[in-house]
Amino acid sequence: MPLSTARITTSDPDRHLARIVERLKPDAQMTGPGRAKVTLAGGGCSVLAAGDEVLVIAAAADAGGLASVQEEVGRQLLAARDVQAGDVQAGDVRARDVQAGDVHAGDVRAGDGERVVWAEAVSGEQVELVSPVVEDYLLAHCTPADEVLRELAATTRAVTGRSAGMQVSADEGALLGMLARMVGARRAIEVGVFTGYSSLCIARALPADGKLIACDVSTEWTDIAKPFWERAGVADRIELRIGPAVDTLRALPDEPAFDFAFVDADKPGYPAYYEEIVPRLRPGGLLVLDNVFLGGRVLDPAFQGAAQVAMRQVNDAIARDERLDSVMLPVRDGVTLARKR
Repeated sequence: MPLSTARITTSDPDRHLARIVERLKPDAQMTGPGRAKVTLAGGGCSVLAAGDEVLVIAAAADAGGLASVQEEVGRQLLAARDVQAGDVQAGDVRARDVQAGDVHAGDVRAGDGERVVWAEAVSGEQVELVSPVVEDYLLAHCTPADEVLRELAATTRAVTGRSAGMQVSADEGALLGMLARMVGARRAIEVGVFTGYSSLCIARALPADGKLIACDVSTEWTDIAKPFWERAGVADRIELRIGPAVDTLRALPDEPAFDFAFVDADKPGYPAYYEEIVPRLRPGGLLVLDNVFLGGRVLDPAFQGAAQVAMRQVNDAIARDERLDSVMLPVRDGVTLARKR
């Protein structure tokens, strides 16, 4: 469970952060206002200055690596501290009246008895990406799904069982339709159809002569979609292509002809889908990728499966891609929007 956080209250968080970076050079560097990244042999961490505190988020591939990061960064947190009288809060930096046995694994104690208290280590899967309270509130304040979409969602749950989790939520479907309208999409492509909820939302956003190429490998799931596309009056806008999506993409003309793309398919395939789609997007076209957090496992270096490795690869690539302007949103399981320059 190699994720842990620590906080230290300080009168000047930005100055405290700068001191930490200076002490940890060359392993630390500023990555933006109030943000720094530390890379150590055992793992790494992000250090954030906000309000009246410095927050550290440590991550490593195993418990030993996490302990080494906590030890080194915790030591520098204390060494760089600028704590004024009365600044110390319970759960942050504890003073010398700590009782015997209070120190947790990974805590760092200074020579005078003060220590940085690290939160209990957790797995990425334990990170609550969307609070149920927030989810309930936002669903109550989005344009509701209409009868066709509600029936499609209900049918999907009844027929596919636990696999119904692959279907986008009502709010994400509304977001996809809104984004497609905002970019004035006429030609769109989707990788991963499942039972067609997202396809329906995107196709509705296209003009009457618009076209959505919908790629999937399953006729079992996509057969559920077809009658609902017909009922919604968008079946003529959707061109379903069954087969490996990477083959479908590579068979398309090379010119930038698409206005909108949505990827929600097999995660190991994301890097290839991204590489094939971006050259085919027009300037100003939008690429949307779903599940970029993979249930929090992408945040946790302990998860090294093919899906997590591929998702980290594509997330990093998009952030560095000079062809794109991108933003990652904490929507559901993480959504990346990438606009082609």
